Amino acid sequence: MSNFKRATVTGGPPRPDVLAPLRMTQIVGSKPLLPAEILSTILDYVTVSDLIHFAQVSRRMKEMVYDESRWILRLRLMGCWNEAEARKRAEASWRQRTGSKGLPHEEEADRVGIGVNGDLESAVGIGRRRKDSKTIFGAGTEQVNLGTNGHQQSVTGSSDGFDAVPLSQSATANIPSTYKSQDPLSRMEAMSQTRSIRGQARQEYGKIHGSLNRYYIDAVNCKDHTTAMVFRIYRDPNHQARMLANLARFANSDLAQGWKERKERLYYLSDAFETAVARKFEQALKTADVDGKQRKYAHVLAALNGGQKAVELFISHSPIVARKNELGDPLDCLRSSPSGSIALEESQSFFARLAAGFNEQIALIDRIFPDSTKAAVTFLERVGKEVFSDYLWTLFDEAHQTNLESYLKAVSGTYHQSLYMAKTLRPSKDTSDEFYESVDRIIANSFELHIELYLKEEFSFFKRKSEAEVGEWERQLSEQDASMQSLYMSNVNRQADKRDFLTSFKKVVMMPVNVLPTFPLSSPFGGKSATAKALVNGENMQTTSQASSQISTRPATPSIVNGTSLSANRSITPMPEPPTTELAAKAAIMSSRLEGIRSLFSIEIALNLVHAAKSGIERAAVFYRTQSQFGEHARKQCQLIFVLLLQILGTRHIKAGFDQAVDHLTNYNPKEIQNHGHTEVKPLVTFLELVNVGDLIQQMLDVFYEQEMVASRLTDRNDFLDPAVKEKKRFEQMLDERVAAGLNKGIEVLMSEVEFVCATTQKAEDFNPDAAGAANSDVMDIGPSETAKMVVNIVSSHTKMLVGSTEKNMLDVFNQEVGLRIFTALCKHIKRQRISVAGSIKLISDMNHYFTYIQTLKNQNLLEYFIALRELAQIYLVDPSDAKELATIIADSNRFHGIFRAEEVYEFAERRADWYQIRAKVERAMYGIGCVVM
Repeated sequence: MSNFKRATVTGGPPRPDVLAPLRMTQIVGSKPLLPAEILSTILDYVTVSDLIHFAQVSRRMKEMVYDESRWILRLRLMGCWNEAEARKRAEASWRQRTGSKGLPHEEEADRVGIGVNGDLESAVGIGRRRKDSKTIFGAGTEQVNLGTNGHQQSVTGSSDGFDAVPLSQSATANIPSTYKSQDPLSRMEAMSQTRSIRGQARQEYGKIHGSLNRYYIDAVNCKDHTTAMVFRIYRDPNHQARMLANLARFANSDLAQGWKERKERLYYLSDAFETAVARKFEQALKTADVDGKQRKYAHVLAALNGGQKAVELFISHSPIVARKNELGDPLDCLRSSPSGSIALEESQSFFARLAAGFNEQIALIDRIFPDSTKAAVTFLERVGKEVFSDYLWTLFDEAHQTNLESYLKAVSGTYHQSLYMAKTLRPSKDTSDEFYESVDRIIANSFELHIELYLKEEFSFFKRKSEAEVGEWERQLSEQDASMQSLYMSNVNRQADKRDFLTSFKKVVMMPVNVLPTFPLSSPFGGKSATAKALVNGENMQTTSQASSQISTRPATPSIVNGTSLSANRSITPMPEPPTTELAAKAAIMSSRLEGIRSLFSIEIALNLVHAAKSGIERAAVFYRTQSQFGEHARKQCQLIFVLLLQILGTRHIKAGFDQAVDHLTNYNPKEIQNHGHTEVKPLVTFLELVNVGDLIQQMLDVFYEQEMVASRLTDRNDFLDPAVKEKKRFEQMLDERVAAGLNKGIEVLMSEVEFVCATTQKAEDFNPDAAGAANSDVMDIGPSETAKMVVNIVSSHTKMLVGSTEKNMLDVFNQEVGLRIFTALCKHIKRQRISVAGSIKLISDMNHYFTYIQTLKNQNLLEYFIALRELAQIYLVDPSDAKELATIIADSNRFHGIFRAEEVYEFAERRADWYQIRAKVERAMYGIGCVVM
């Protein structure tokens, strides 16, 4: 092996060590930092004493602990922080410091606890704060302004507001003299003296903590409630109750772990105290020591937790609740009244006794309980639920099962009585507004379960009653008609009738039709408005009926007394002797039908329906007039009842009656009437009476609508979309259409009568005296003929009956149509006569008589026709020797105002008695017949 050794090199730079960088390396250990949000959340579950220790760790931890929002939250949980007061103080501080109003963004930063610059780091202390940044913890300006400290506190000062506060029982020995000097009574006022100052929430909470924490710790840790410090230091029960109430509020700020168990132990302590005091209060209730122990222990319980325990004990021992059966039995309202009614006097007595007993108990409440307990309102609610509502529900359920009408009267009547009782109740002191609001709410809640059912039943009851009333009327008419036919046909011997057909035909067909006497024009339609109003209101119409019966031979309408039914009081007409032939029976049946036109609809039925609707609407309107929560529903239900009244009374009763009356008029044949000397057509007179009855019914409904619907504000007459307004217009339109249809048929019947009178009563010698012989040719009556007088009397008597019962427009149309029909009938009548020159005087007199009557109708257009008739009568007065003059009159169209053409006048001229003598001359003068062209 070689002994060669490396030579040592000297000089030059030293060779670097390869391990030197490794030796120079330092191991730096990094500790993870928790986010500020997590740290803040952890602090929410730390006790107050641990919070103070935690704040001593670092500046950052201190700023987290001293965060204003943390202490404001605790004050809010105790109910000791008023944000409005804090804002007001902050604004005043800014104005005082800057001499102007505070800056909005700075005031907002103060409220939420964020720095002026808006960064979260300046609020919680994360990182180094800027020199120009400021937080609510950095300046104690509000404290300086309030005079609590003469110098500005530093953020890094040693005073934290908790240095002198005992945090546990072990620390009570080190309490400074300032807290030892605080007497127990002043500790009870710690919460009430708390101020809401921004920047001072921690200090304000520290005062409460220093006053109550030791009692709180002792109360939640004591094994026996009798050994608790609050009971050993405070001997007065009122002081003990106030301190326990403060501890209960203070426990709300306990957010540390185990807070739920501590609150439960404090609750058990307070509950034991409350039970003992409640036992004393109950003993005082039994001894009736009102102003002594009752008042004392009621105030103790009120100071503890509001006094609801004392209120419950007082209510349970109240005679109104304990002995409520002595106030009245709801079933007495049904036992002492007939079916369909209810004795509301019994319920009124119950409400009177209830109000008197309630007022007595309210007087005791004012003497026993403080105002803060609201004992009167609680007592009112219990009485309303257990006494008032129980009475009503029992009555309503039993009435609904027994009789529906009694149920309807019970709901409406007791609701009205309840409102009257509410006005007699005496409110407690300082609770007037709340008291009466509670009364209204209790009454509404008591009726709420039945009001919807009641409104439905009210509508259904009226519907069933109305349909039954009309159905019974129709059934009676049908039975009466069937019995009349069977009576008239009972004695018919068909074999004998065939053998004596001609004799029986003459006797029956020419037999006068016996129609009952008519309504007099003065009664009841002379004063329809007053009559309709009296009938709607159910007033006694006996005087009116007696007066009308003295004028008319028609049986008087039975009087209305308190809305009772009229059909039961109807007089019974004796049955006539049955005829013995078939023709006689048929004639009698026709006569009875014509007589029965007025019975097709009845004013008595209308009155019964109106009174039933009035009763239903007045009952339901009680809920609307009081402006209750059911008002709108009740108003709509009242409108539905009125609409149903118009539908049943209009469509089913009146419309059907008018239609049947028109059918009867259609079957009328004036040729079967023997005596036409009367001034009236019986079926038409009867129909016009039907029109009068319909008009009276309409006026009754108008009065009912104004009084019950419009005056009560159940409907608005100006609202064309209102269902009541629409249905009323529909009813009036239907009635106008039915009357117009009947009048049209009546005009036809009237004209048939006029034509029949003209054809049967006009004598041939009236217009041609020479036809009667030479004996009476020199003696003439220049006045109108008897036929003309009869026609005018017949027509005028019927047109006058419509005056006052129909609208003016309809009356004008009717008169014009009658006038035109008379004009047509007279034209036909003249063409059937032979008129001599001597008889033309009688014809001219008749035309003047007709013209005079038409003038009374005051229709100028109609007068033109009868002026033309008068001119037409002049053609019969021309002497036969003046044939050319007659031709000139016939050809002059202007003479007849365009009513008659020349051809028509020529046809009338043909009815001259001497026409065949002058025909050639007249035609030669008119048409040039006989001329020769040269």
